[in-house]
Amino acid sequence: MARRPLPRILSTGSAQIARSRELARTAADSATDVLHPLITISRGMRRLAAAGRRRWAETPKDRRGPLLFLLASAVLVVALMPYGPLLAVITVMAAAAWHGRDRAPSAPEGPDASQLQRLQALYEALVPLFSTAEDPAPLYTHGGEWEKAIPSYEFDDSGRVAQLSIRYPAYFPDGEPEARARVQHLLSTKAGRGREYLFSWDEEGNELDVSVLAPLPTDIAAQRFVTAPGETVLGFTDPSGVPRTLPLTHGEERRDVPPVVWRTGIRSTEPHLLVVGQPGSGTSTLLRSLALQALQYGDVLIVEGGSTGEYACLTGRDGVLGVEVGLAGALAALEWASGETERRLIAANRARQAGEAPPDDTRRPLWILLDRPTTFTHIASADGHQDPQSLLQAPLRHGRAAFVTVVVAEQFDALDALSDPVRQHTRARVVLGPASAEQLESVLGAPPHTTPVDHVPPGRGYARLGTGPVHRLQVPATPDPYDDATSDAHRQAVLDLLPPKSTPADEEPLPDTEPATPEPVPSEPAEPDLIKADLIKADLIKPDLIKPELIKAEPALAAEAVPADTSS
Repeated sequence: MARRPLPRILSTGSAQIARSRELARTAADSATDVLHPLITISRGMRRLAAAGRRRWAETPKDRRGPLLFLLASAVLVVALMPYGPLLAVITVMAAAAWHGRDRAPSAPEGPDASQLQRLQALYEALVPLFSTAEDPAPLYTHGGEWEKAIPSYEFDDSGRVAQLSIRYPAYFPDGEPEARARVQHLLSTKAGRGREYLFSWDEEGNELDVSVLAPLPTDIAAQRFVTAPGETVLGFTDPSGVPRTLPLTHGEERRDVPPVVWRTGIRSTEPHLLVVGQPGSGTSTLLRSLALQALQYGDVLIVEGGSTGEYACLTGRDGVLGVEVGLAGALAALEWASGETERRLIAANRARQAGEAPPDDTRRPLWILLDRPTTFTHIASADGHQDPQSLLQAPLRHGRAAFVTVVVAEQFDALDALSDPVRQHTRARVVLGPASAEQLESVLGAPPHTTPVDHVPPGRGYARLGTGPVHRLQVPATPDPYDDATSDAHRQAVLDLLPPKSTPADEEPLPDTEPATPEPVPSEPAEPDLIKADLIKADLIKPDLIKPELIKAEPALAAEAVPADTSS
């Protein structure tokens, strides 16, 4: 069956619209060029009128009469002169054109001397990387023209490079990470240290775009984030990194910031997290932030190996199952967590076999947060105890199906002490603090697209969820509220998110009741006496096993008494 051609209005409509837009744009440009003198004179007339009004307002009232007489005399003299009105109009038009000109300083064409020197230095530094002896017409040569290799560039107010577009020859191995790393290291060094650069490689066009990234905001405090159950905010990143933003409150103002959201639960591909950093880099801050978010929907169990009291604010709170800082407590807590994971799996499996929904207690999220667990490993090996990391196999292997999430925070110098299950099952990774490119690649599994810097604020780093891209990360400020060095605003923000403290059962106050008045003994046999007689008659108990006071106080206990020995 032959296809019917589209109507002409549909096939040529877009072309007609494009031509119409081009004609309208051309007409507007032509009108602007023709009417530019009129626009300039009109602008000058407005400025002259405004200057006259200001001068009239500044003139004292006793001098306004002589000033009006002087202006009238001048107008009369000009009117009586030959060609006077014509000369007056020409003079006013010239003054208006002069005052209506564009007074904005014209931007200098091309770079200045210092910028030329910087661009030439960048070009000369790239010659050994982008040239070979076999190239008959090399793009990069010593003493060559940098204009062909660097077509576009921008500088900031301080005279440093803000953006570069670099062309490189087609034979450069831009698909090899080592070759890319050499170019990126060289450009970040020559363009200016102490800043983070974003490198965008266009392999098809043989172009490299280099741009300076603005620093991530560090003033975002802990708060309730607008997320769904199962979503956790690790921190915030660049607007171009993620297609989503979160509304945040910063004092009295509100703003939208792009987050790095980590999804947990049964449909998560990365159910567990590993956080690595240097001392003071913000790993404990990230764990506190995760704990406050997890307590909104589930329970939290914390095991702290550093024994620094970073999580004392969570002790005894609703939803916090425990905060363990010793080896014995850590072993007991992790052993319970392993058994709880198995119990959840068994209960969910039985419910599925029966065709029923899993129980609610198996679907409530359970978070296990471990801060520096390798400290317990050394203590356990010295004392001959079990390694606490060995108790994490069940939560790590089956935690996704049991709604159990494990988060491990460790330092770089103790990464070798982590067990194999922890390394294999924590595919969501975060690196905080200063780190070299080799360290970032070893932990994240891929190099970042930006250049790491030596000095970063606490909570700054990189995050990668599974096999996804590497994002810059800034953890929200979640300090220890009991720390004296914490600001009042951040301390209050954390205290507002803490759940109320739960009262232990042995500390609950007893009800204030008055002692009961003893009842008088009835003259006739009471009901408990009848129960005792029936039980003895039925030969279920011995007469001496039931006390009259017990039967009188609790008649129901008579039925649960010890049966008599009928063999005798």
